[in-house]
This record gives sequence, C-alpha cells and structure tokens, in this order.
Amino acid sequence: MYKAKTLFFTAPKQVEIRETSLPEIQGDEVLVETICSAISAGTEMLVYCGQFPQLTDAHDAVSSELAYPLAYGYACVGRVKEIGKEVNREWENRLVFSFQPHTSHFVTKAEYLFPVPHSLSPENVSFLPNMETAVNLVQDGAPILGERVLVLGQGIIGLLTASLLSEFPLEKLTVVDQFELRKEALKAKGHKSQVECLSPFNLHPSTFDLVYEITGAPSALNDAIAHTAFSGRIVIGSWYGQKRTEIDLGGAFHRSRIRLISSQVSTISPELSGRWDKSRRFEVAWQALERIKPEKWITHRFSINDAEKAYQLLDESPHETIQVVFNYEIQSPHPR
Repeated sequence: MYKAKTLFFTAPKQVEIRETSLPEIQGDEVLVETICSAISAGTEMLVYCGQFPQLTDAHDAVSSELAYPLAYGYACVGRVKEIGKEVNREWENRLVFSFQPHTSHFVTKAEYLFPVPHSLSPENVSFLPNMETAVNLVQDGAPILGERVLVLGQGIIGLLTASLLSEFPLEKLTVVDQFELRKEALKAKGHKSQVECLSPFNLHPSTFDLVYEITGAPSALNDAIAHTAFSGRIVIGSWYGQKRTEIDLGGAFHRSRIRLISSQVSTISPELSGRWDKSRRFEVAWQALERIKPEKWITHRFSINDAEKAYQLLDESPHETIQVVFNYEIQSPHPR
C-alpha cells in the first residue's frame, strides 16, 4: 500500500491536506507521481466558497457528486513511476497528463492517461483542460471572417479564448477585464495581434457580432446583451454555480433576435458531433498549447502544503493572480 498527499475541500473556505492510502496497482494500472497541478479558479472557487450546485442531471460523474469533504481538481501532470504487468513498457517513466484532483500521487488505468509531447513543459501541459474549454468556446461561437468579437473576462479561460480568436481574420477583437493585470496580459507578453484591451468602464456603446461571457459573474450577461448587434450571438462560458442576478430580457433583447448559446466542455455541440469527438478536439487543444505556451500566465506557484494560502489569495486578492499552480516535491510514496 502506498500513500499520497491529497487536497480536500472540507467546508466553505476550508481546505486540508490528507494523507490518503492508494490501492495496490492492478495489471492494467500505473502509479503516477505528480509534478504540478493547476487550479481552475472559476470552478474551484465555487467549490471553495460553497457555491457549487447539486447537478443531479450532470453529464459527468464529478459534477453530479459535489459534496464536502471533496477532493476536486482536474489538471495533474506527472511522471509514471510504476506500471502493472499488463501495461506496455513504453509508459515507464513517461511524462503524462491526467484528470485528477490535487494529489501528490495517484493510481489509474494507463488508458486514462495522455502522453505529453517532449516539446511541452509540465506547466504548459497543466493548461490542457482549460485549452480544451477555450477550443470548445471558439467552436460554439463559430467566428466568421470580418466579424467584430468581444470577450468579457480575461481569467485564464478568457485569455486562452482570446488567444485562439486572435488567430482568426476578424475585423476587431476586444477583450475586457476589471483587473489591470489580466486586462493587459495579452499585450504584456508580447502578443503581436491587434487586440483592444479595455476595462469595463472604458467599453463604449458599440455592437459586436459575437460576444463571449467568461467573467463568472451573472450580471455580466447584461453587458453582453447591451453590446451585441441585431441577430448577434452570445456564448455563455461561465459556470455561475449558485450565483444569481436579474437579467434584462426586456424590449431591446426581445426585438434584437440575439442568440444565447450555452457552452460546456463536457459534451460536443450537436452541430459538430457527427464529425467531431473528444479525441479530435483534444488534438486541436494540444496543437494550441504548442503555439500559445500559456505557462507565461502563471503568476503564483505554491507547495501543496500551502494550499490554504493559495485559495485565500484567489479569494481575497484575485486582482494579483492569473494562473495559480501547485508544484510538488519529488519524492517516492512510502509504505504504510
């Protein structure tokens, strides 16, 4: 039996590191030692603050079983340390990605692992789930040549989405965030594309063909509606959890034929599912990681033992952060 340090959310704004026992490795399984895991601030802060909904009809098992105490997270990168007898030896010592909670070690079937290209660092790879989400958002919005596009929110999902959109031949791409660090993140890292970066207060009345709402704040949907042209599209990429607000669906919205598009990465849009599957979408996400290399947006790195400080920072000082990552000390799990 092996042990691992695993992060648990135990109550609103309470986390703790528990030493958990790992099962014996079966023939088709591997033991992975984690190198880094990325905090997905949008979803994890809902869990941290106790604002997650009970999704009895969720498309994925993780979202339908949210209750304290909860080990939550889905962006682990590590190295295979042991393999079962039935596992191909090519997996030995391989750098891999896996959808796992924040934990120092884990056991899983080899078929659930993603081998990491040699050209990508572990920290770049920890953005894979968020990049897949950004790919999904862009596909759901289906930008057209010459369109005017607005992205509300420049957290990591917003930044990745804007980075992908900047590769399209748009007439205009505008990004908005209330925090200066995030608002200027694309320009600060030498982004060559002509992207207009604004604060919400400087977003003048204008109309966009396509608007992305990725702030995590339900009230921002009113801003999205106000800036969307007749027959335009709004892609709602935020997960609001239990957050509620009044949305103005009055006369202006009613007459404008604006289309609201819910976007969630757990499924493929029905319009695409005949030709696209998750494997194909992941391949696009891997290629995007190669081009964008988002580790430049990591602002803080914490030991898993300092998890409480990491979530307090995200909760109390979000203006100081873009991406927060846990780095793990490399050590072998010890016998029970």
